[in-house]
Amino acid sequence: MAAPGTEVAAAAAAATGPAPGPGQVTSNGSAGGGEAAAAETQRQQPAPNAWQVIKGVLFRIFIIWAISSWFRRGPAPQEQSSVGGTPRAPSRNLFPKDTLMDLYVYISEHEHFTDFNVSSALFWQKRDLVYGDWTSGENADGCYEHYGEVDISQSVQQNGSIYIHVYFTKSGFHPDPRQKNLYRRLATVHTSRMINKYKRRRFQKTKNLLTGETEADPEMIKRAEDYGPVEVISHWHPNLTINMVDDHTPWVKGSVPPPLDQYVKFDAISGDYYPILYFNDYWNLQKDYFPINETLQRLPFRLSFCPLSLWRWQLYAAQSTKSPWNFLGEDLYEQSDEEQDSVKVALLETNPYLLALTIVVSIVHSIFEFLAFKNDIQFWNSRQSLEGLSVRSVFFGVFQSLVVLLYILDNETNFVVQVSVFIGLLIDLWKITKVMDVRLDRENKVAGVFPRVTFKDKSTYIESSTKVYDDMAFRYLSWILFPLLGCYAVYSLLYLEHKGWYSWVLSMLYGFLLTFGFITMTPQLFINYKLKSVAHLPWRMLTYKALNTFIDDLFAFVIKMPMMYRIGCLRDDVVFFIYLYQRWIYRVDLTRVNEFGVSGEDQVSPRPPLPGSPPPTLPTGVPPNPPGGEKPPEDKKKD
Repeated sequence: MAAPGTEVAAAAAAATGPAPGPGQVTSNGSAGGGEAAAAETQRQQPAPNAWQVIKGVLFRIFIIWAISSWFRRGPAPQEQSSVGGTPRAPSRNLFPKDTLMDLYVYISEHEHFTDFNVSSALFWQKRDLVYGDWTSGENADGCYEHYGEVDISQSVQQNGSIYIHVYFTKSGFHPDPRQKNLYRRLATVHTSRMINKYKRRRFQKTKNLLTGETEADPEMIKRAEDYGPVEVISHWHPNLTINMVDDHTPWVKGSVPPPLDQYVKFDAISGDYYPILYFNDYWNLQKDYFPINETLQRLPFRLSFCPLSLWRWQLYAAQSTKSPWNFLGEDLYEQSDEEQDSVKVALLETNPYLLALTIVVSIVHSIFEFLAFKNDIQFWNSRQSLEGLSVRSVFFGVFQSLVVLLYILDNETNFVVQVSVFIGLLIDLWKITKVMDVRLDRENKVAGVFPRVTFKDKSTYIESSTKVYDDMAFRYLSWILFPLLGCYAVYSLLYLEHKGWYSWVLSMLYGFLLTFGFITMTPQLFINYKLKSVAHLPWRMLTYKALNTFIDDLFAFVIKMPMMYRIGCLRDDVVFFIYLYQRWIYRVDLTRVNEFGVSGEDQVSPRPPLPGSPPPTLPTGVPPNPPGGEKPPEDKKKD
């Protein structure tokens, strides 16, 4: 059970990743001062583990589902009728089963290819392939492979594009439309795509605020001055797979379900569809991409051809589909490359049973988080008395959430994380209205224009001894927090580099809260100790958070994680076990007598009276309960 605010800080830390080093360049594939520095940085920084990745993926799925459900409209009318109004007949694949085919692969700098006569453009030619053959090839799996090197021009070296054009023709035909005797439109299927990938490389210019020095590579500083803080660089991956889907489904034009409709191409005249070609680069890890620059004259390229079943193609197509919610920003549905690689590595290398257990526990973890969130709101919404609750901790939680939000905005974190932290801040602000009387003073305005916001402690907080204990707890806490904060601020200023003084303040406060934020849970422990009671706590919410902490403990020691994360889980466990110990020693005392002289034992339901016995009498001075056995609200407060 993490401290309120430290959970948010930990989530933001997982999203932002390690803090950028001196002059570090962050990008979707390369970082640091040059290629060697990028490789060294990747070796030093641990990649996100599968546990954190799956939790993030589940959260993103929930956000996407919620937004799409909110904005969802009725389905577009399907074009299932022909021009005359008659229903369209099912179509067939233009390449029947076991059709002999020839493969032509061309590589060009032009998106639309016409240079069939240029021999240097032909990268691979394979004859007499069999459509739907799963037993041929070197490994008897229907796959073929070709390796070569691609010569690149100066244009490609300077961020130019390069395309691959793939043609399958029935045996004996040619893909060049100018060869009238060898070209047939219905015997040729073609697809193309850009095979280099553009990635953004961000340069964060940092320095030591006292000395003005930086450890960044001078060459990278010069590039940042020439190209700005964001540079777009072309990258290359040496592997690509061409899949031909082994499918003969009688598709009907206009009724192919998305996202498959993006790949099924129908002939305008015959109405039949061409074989489905799919460029499969799903298993290309981002760490294997390298930038294209002037030092490269040739690019290594390994191209494979394999048949693909319909259901596997549906999985790949669903993964590669772009979201239609472009107005929300592309970062909303764009996972970081490290997270994508972590998912792929987990699928490739993790034991299937452990992977299935991780997914199941991740779902349970998400359910517990939702239940803790729901019960926390219900508790504060229905709370009438503040006796036993630390009001100052609520204000400190608002401060924590505000620091985390400003920090992730300063570091350009994923939009989903920004929204979640902002919602958490709004909830913390709402809690202030439940623990204090907030009013607008329209008589004493700020600058003579804006009404002044006034805060006043609620009567249930002032009249009880909770306020005294709360002030006392935070006074003791300040003796520990302020010296630690000062030491951490000096360390951050002397040994770390920052973009400016604003970034230093945010990163210093954020790092301090991430490290020592759990200490803010101790005032509530002190209040419980002084009141000798824990009945005022939201135990449902605490229980759900504790279960989540135990799940984190399980994966913190099963899966490789940073030591600080493991220590964080352990310290939260210690605090919760103290809560449990207090719950055990501060039990409900039925013998305690209230101001009316009534104890809990007297209110236990008595045995039914015998026939003829007089009705029971109440002690002197005790008012009778109203009909229905319900006490007045003022008596409830006194009890």
